[in-house]
Amino acid sequence: MHELILHHYPTSPFAEKARLMLGFKQLSWRSVMIPPIMPKPDLTALTGGYRKTPVLQVGADIYCDTALIARRLEAEKATPALFPQGAEFTASSFAQWADSVVFLHAVSLVFQPESIAARFGKLPPEFLKAFVADRSTLFDGGLATRLPAQQAAHQWPALMQRLQQQLASSEGDFLFGEACIADFSMAHPLWFLRGTPVTSPLVDDYPDVAAWLGRVLGMGHGSLSEMKSEDAISVARDATPAALPDEDFVDPNGFKPGQQVSISAVDYGVDPVEGELLFCGREELILRREDPRAGTVHVHFPRLGFKINAA
Repeated sequence: MHELILHHYPTSPFAEKARLMLGFKQLSWRSVMIPPIMPKPDLTALTGGYRKTPVLQVGADIYCDTALIARRLEAEKATPALFPQGAEFTASSFAQWADSVVFLHAVSLVFQPESIAARFGKLPPEFLKAFVADRSTLFDGGLATRLPAQQAAHQWPALMQRLQQQLASSEGDFLFGEACIADFSMAHPLWFLRGTPVTSPLVDDYPDVAAWLGRVLGMGHGSLSEMKSEDAISVARDATPAALPDEDFVDPNGFKPGQQVSISAVDYGVDPVEGELLFCGREELILRREDPRAGTVHVHFPRLGFKINAA
């Protein structure tokens, strides 16, 4: 049994989502810190160029995107359930909406001059310049567009009102009663806004939302210990990828097992990862890659939100 290794950095909202899911599952994991901006050479040795954060590593299997990481954690430990029986569609669909619509609102509101000054004011100017340059290309070539700050601010009260209504009608302390994937996907954009006094009122002005967020964040991050990135690469090199899922290969666009392809996100951060297509399942895509440092790795992506192109 291989350890769970999370490649992340402290201020990443989606990394906080992953950390909270690990805490919810009360799992032990290894923490590998990665740079917040490209290049990320040690991570690239494992992923082949996927640029988003976080990435979960289990031996020589590399899981991209928190939507798929959640499913891998569910396979690791079934209870408590991220996808509760009878509410799988509702929970996962809400999570997808929060990870896209709510997150893009939060990003627009956070990356305004006053908020940036509060968030990054103590960092070296050269880092801030590099960070802004890195993020300026994040939406290039993707379907997602930057939401104007004025529009994000205009729409935010409606989003919070809907969230308050859901919490008021819930039969438990969380969005759909017991905590599930929906809570963690909704929590991380609000955690991001809570990062400075400039944007924290966008959460704290809604008492029911703030109380719920406190309950989600109170689950913690599980039991973690630090690991160096070069050691994580050694783990991959010394491991054998897990057997492919016992599920039919299904691709409506004619891609075949063994074909050389690239897989990329369709919304933003669309840097492609090239390799041999091994598996197309209902929820998951798997590429086989060879890397001089990491050896043979299987890189896993969600089907939703990603696309396959011929190499």
